Amino acid sequence: MHYPYFCTVVTDKKIAFHTLGCKLNFSETSAIARQMQERGFTTVDFEEPSDVYVINTCSVTDQADTKCRNIVRKAMKQNPNAYVVVVGCYAQLKPKEIAAIKGVDLVLGASEKFKLPEIITDLTKNPCGQVLASEISNANFFVDAYSVGDRTRSFLKIQDGCDYKCSFCTIPLARGKSRSDTPENVLKNARDLAAKGVKEIVLTGVNTGDYGKGIEGDYNFFDIVKMLDEVEGIERFRISSIEPNLLTDEIIDFVAQSKRFMPHFHIPLQSGSDKMLKLMQRRYKSDLYKSRVEKIKSVMPHACIGVDVIVGFPQETDDDFLDTCNFVNELDISYLHVFTYSERANTKAIEMDGVVPVPERNQRNAMLRTLSEKKKRYFYHQFLGSEREALMEQEQHGAVMHGFTDNYIKMSMPFDAAKVNQLVNVYLQDFDDAGNVNAAAVKMAH
Repeated sequence: MHYPYFCTVVTDKKIAFHTLGCKLNFSETSAIARQMQERGFTTVDFEEPSDVYVINTCSVTDQADTKCRNIVRKAMKQNPNAYVVVVGCYAQLKPKEIAAIKGVDLVLGASEKFKLPEIITDLTKNPCGQVLASEISNANFFVDAYSVGDRTRSFLKIQDGCDYKCSFCTIPLARGKSRSDTPENVLKNARDLAAKGVKEIVLTGVNTGDYGKGIEGDYNFFDIVKMLDEVEGIERFRISSIEPNLLTDEIIDFVAQSKRFMPHFHIPLQSGSDKMLKLMQRRYKSDLYKSRVEKIKSVMPHACIGVDVIVGFPQETDDDFLDTCNFVNELDISYLHVFTYSERANTKAIEMDGVVPVPERNQRNAMLRTLSEKKKRYFYHQFLGSEREALMEQEQHGAVMHGFTDNYIKMSMPFDAAKVNQLVNVYLQDFDDAGNVNAAAVKMAH
């Protein structure tokens, strides 16, 4: 695609990125940054003065507009003459609103964001923001992406888009149909990451378990899991999130005996009430969800299981919420990600009656967050006094470094530069002030 109204070739400039939202966004931001570096741009921290600022947005919460405005304002403080570009899901859904924000020069939709190096050939600020955002149907192609910068962990995009029609969700409108990367390219990217020294890969997508859609050949998510398990140099794989109806017994059994796939699952629930699941147009009932958790724990009693829940969805009564609380409380899960329902344009949910007052939504959120902390502490407590293998992070927090065990227990121990990005056998001792686990290094794992 050619954009003739830009003319001057830009080189030797600084560019900074800010990412909102999911792991998939982080992988795509990193891919765009590499594209710009190949065109002669130098990437700097978003807190520094830069010639160009790129903001990768999210549309999951109703805070998208406020967050976007605040970050644009932050960029303008660093350099009032900087060229500001906004991309991401919110940019696809509300491009004109974003273009009207003071300081924004360019808004790129889903099919345009990866063409940024071709488009941005003139950094003259515009009196009003320009919009290049075509229909989402034009974005139904796959662009591979992975995050770099943190040698310890990379988010590897293997799937994009979604064919599900959940009544609260705008992601299909923002990202298009479900589609996948080819197995050959997924494996190539994993090997490239191994060569860069990355020890852990998190498989990401909009609906990761739907892998296989949109490519030639009869491939599914289990196929790519088995292929990746053979990649030398990567010590750990994690699955970012997988729908319960796509998490099969064969996947669970394979992870249980795998040396590279970690005993850690994140499985969206959204509600423990079958009535609410039907209103949300989810593809399962609570009994299927329960069976997935029980299956995991039967073959991996030590596994960590995270759960997404939405509170305050239209028509959610006190009894419905109590059903969710009781259901989650009885499940052998490890933590919750709690989302307060917020109205999204162009969804079925926004037309439903039985709107839950915002204060009630917030109260329910707080209650489930408290339950989540109890669940996490109980899960951690089971492993105190035992040894587990942890991958240590790069960041130093004072005299302390953090890491995650195979089953996703966050632990801390005295900083040791020799252990950065290394697998270490650690002895889990007790809780620290932040609710993580104090640990002592026993020996290097390899």
